[in-house]
Amino acid sequence: MKTLYIVRGVPGSGKSTFAKTLGGTHFETDNYFMIDGEYKFDFTKIKEAHNWCQSEVSNAMLLNYTTGINEKIVVSNTFTQEWEMEPYFEMAKEWGYTVFTVVVENRHGGENQHGVPEDKLEIMRNRFEIKL
Repeated sequence: MKTLYIVRGVPGSGKSTFAKTLGGTHFETDNYFMIDGEYKFDFTKIKEAHNWCQSEVSNAMLLNYTTGINEKIVVSNTFTQEWEMEPYFEMAKEWGYTVFTVVVENRHGGENQHGVPEDKLEIMRNRFEIKL
């Protein structure tokens, strides 16, 4: 079965750690900002980074299709709002993937590794949408 996992949560919740336990091919927008093994975030390039992540997932789906391999794909980003996941839902529909969304809560008191300021974290928490 072709499976797409969308892993959501605020910075520090453990999205990346959890996503890696699922196996498969893992993508996240933060990887766009990794330069020579160092995270160098540039807010002016956030849209470009999300487009890159979507393109990488699309390429993986195409590769899975052309090779006949049904490798699971995992995307971990904050995805605080429903519309942010829509491109992935559309790709999954196009390529025949079953989608599971997972919200990772920060119950372990983890700290965000990218230095997101507390005021920005609070904004993300307040806008986080969940559709049950």
